[in-house]
Amino acid sequence: LTPKIWRRVLVPSDLLLSDFHKVIQTTMGWENCHAHGFLKDETVYCPEESNDNYYKMKILHLLKSEKDKITYGYDFGDGWRHKIILEKILPINENIIYPVCVAGKRKCPPEDCGGVWGYEYILDILEQPDHERYESYVEWLGEGFDPEYFNMDEVNELLNEIDYGCLEF
Repeated sequence: LTPKIWRRVLVPSDLLLSDFHKVIQTTMGWENCHAHGFLKDETVYCPEESNDNYYKMKILHLLKSEKDKITYGYDFGDGWRHKIILEKILPINENIIYPVCVAGKRKCPPEDCGGVWGYEYILDILEQPDHERYESYVEWLGEGFDPEYFNMDEVNELLNEIDYGCLEF
């Protein structure tokens, strides 16, 4: 199976879901070019809903106690589903600029790679330089694509930008 990719991010509890989406996009290294939504107790919160609950909802409305969970879905064609867990409620530290990524592992799959199975296929081909599709994938991903790469400092620089470094959709 695909190696586990994860991020640990400290966010203020009053962060809007619409901004939380931007934080997730930036920490994952995605380009914000697909539909997305949050799921909690069979209720979906997404910008495509006819009401504006999504734009009023804050993280604290959905994650209230430690171990509470929500699901973040992105690119419904590729079917990315991220489990988000409130691990711990911490007091605000005035010396920290939030949100801040404090840990992570591995590079996120590229946009439009075909979901989990597509990414597994790509990783398999990248291990076979003689494969007929190897060169086309290297060209698409870039010569230096490294699925193990993750740079927390780069992520945090982006999180300090306007819209948390997220491209507009």
